[in-house]
Amino acid sequence: MRLQNTLTGSVEDLVPVTPGRIGLYVCGVTPYDAAHVGHAMSLMVYDVLVRYLRWRGLQVTFVSNYTDVDDKLIDRAAQQGRDPLELANANIEQWEREQQALGLILPDVRPRVTREIDNIIGMIEEIVANGLAYVTPAGDVYYRVRSKADYGKLSHRNIDDLRTGTRFEPGDAKEFALDFALWKAQKPGEPAWPSPWGLGRPGWHIECSAMARRYLGERFDIHGGGVDLIFPHHENEIAQAEAAQHAPGPTFANIWMHNGMVQRDGEKMSKSLGNVVNVAEALDRWSPDAIRMYVLSSKYRQPNNLTDEAMAAAIAGIERLTAALRPGPGTAPTTIDIAASRARFIEVMEDDLGTPQALATLFDLARAINRGRDAGEEIGAAQATLRELAGVLGLTLVERATDEAAARLDPAPFAKLASRLEVACSGNDVASTIDALVERRIAARTEKYWALADTIRQELDALGVTLEDSAAGTRWSVKR
Repeated sequence: MRLQNTLTGSVEDLVPVTPGRIGLYVCGVTPYDAAHVGHAMSLMVYDVLVRYLRWRGLQVTFVSNYTDVDDKLIDRAAQQGRDPLELANANIEQWEREQQALGLILPDVRPRVTREIDNIIGMIEEIVANGLAYVTPAGDVYYRVRSKADYGKLSHRNIDDLRTGTRFEPGDAKEFALDFALWKAQKPGEPAWPSPWGLGRPGWHIECSAMARRYLGERFDIHGGGVDLIFPHHENEIAQAEAAQHAPGPTFANIWMHNGMVQRDGEKMSKSLGNVVNVAEALDRWSPDAIRMYVLSSKYRQPNNLTDEAMAAAIAGIERLTAALRPGPGTAPTTIDIAASRARFIEVMEDDLGTPQALATLFDLARAINRGRDAGEEIGAAQATLRELAGVLGLTLVERATDEAAARLDPAPFAKLASRLEVACSGNDVASTIDALVERRIAARTEKYWALADTIRQELDALGVTLEDSAAGTRWSVKR
């Protein structure tokens, strides 16, 4: 597989540090507010990468963190009169429920800053001992940027360029304006932990360097995140990791992978413009498959412009693929070239995660299936391949039922079941709630959580909904 490497500016072969294994670190959210679609769409890119690599037989260790202590969290908690850690926990719990509703693969490791303090302090001590950081009289610790000759190599800018037009955190005791905090001395009312430099908390950047090294080693395969993190966050991660390096040679991530940002109707999403779309709102308006179809229809490195028209196209695309999975009675020999579809899918995915081209391959296969059905051909094997390849992209292709009987069911038990299973539901829309529960069951089966899958089937059966699994997917109906 080849991926665009921000560090070198070129598309490079993904050569595992350890044969057969891939280590992936993706910067997670700062949970000071509800997650928005930008967070979801970024994580979907890496979700598909993990799914594809595992499908190709590689063992992937996927790490993504939570920054559960930060200036933004502390400020928001103060505005609401809440404890910062309590606010972080509440938003993390909501975000994890929404990730499940979106069908996202959960990371293998989800470290939180507040649970990694000793690890972070240890890394800072190494950087100080190596002479690349200094301690101020107030107890702050700063990284000495001018001690690193190649600082700026990720963003491809030199120190003079970086000083111009960039806002940096203030600090009268800094040796140099670009020096950044590894440790911040406690201010009144802030959470703090003991350290060799006094009570305080980690700076923003050091956490990811320390956690990535702890869970993936000094050298690992891929570091991911949004393009907005290239500078200063990821630039500083590299500086810190190399300042604390133990072994000679290349260190930290081999490939730096960055996804584009999400716009709303051509403008940057921001609270000041009032155009931020939260995940909960998105799930209420669109299905997880439609959201994923929208994300994968664009190259991951390009900006995504979220519009109602784009989402309508995504919904239509999902319906086209799902319709191709409807059973066909044909028995004539198939003319569908399944091997060619599979080969094309692999080819484009290997080329810098070409999801738009991969979707085009699925649509071509769907058209061939529909032609085969019309010609009376046997289409089961082609449908199984379509479902398999769609699954690699995280698409469930569950057909939405239109049984009018669902509208007559009492929504309360279904909403209660969805809440208990931490599945996002659509209030009084029973059909949408059943769809969400069915999608959660499919995800559970995919991840081999058989007990959960059986529980969902049994609970729905008790509420009068029958599930039918077949090669074409899962359909549901209301008992007469």
